[in-house]
Amino acid sequence: MTESKRETFLSGDRPDDVAFFLHESAVSGIEALADRGERTDEGVVIVVDGNTGRSAFESATGIDPMALAKSAMGTEGAVDRDLTGGDCPDGDDHDARLVFAFAEEQNEDVEGLYTEGDVIHAYVACKCGTRYSEKWLAGE
Repeated sequence: MTESKRETFLSGDRPDDVAFFLHESAVSGIEALADRGERTDEGVVIVVDGNTGRSAFESATGIDPMALAKSAMGTEGAVDRDLTGGDCPDGDDHDARLVFAFAEEQNEDVEGLYTEGDVIHAYVACKCGTRYSEKWLAGE
């Protein structure tokens, strides 16, 4: 069976791509977007080339993904390993409206997690307005 783009991204095999999840309540026309990605129970996950992906995310959401990342970096949360949600640090019954992720290849010249393997960085915008992030080793 062939792995999906999302599965290969999460395993670290697509370091030049970005992935993002759009909850069906966060954007209009979710079915049209599903043609460009992988439909999930509550939205769609799209994996595309990094430059195209950043533009596509901003077009769909009105949010610059780098601004999302910057605002989310200071708040640790738990992001679902399939990129379809997370556990908001500000409440138990909160849904992720948007998730934006990229992979960074292993780098033994820096300290910490990066020496152990490729790292997935994920940034979430919750329906309550909280933005949070998490990073983990690819393939976890």
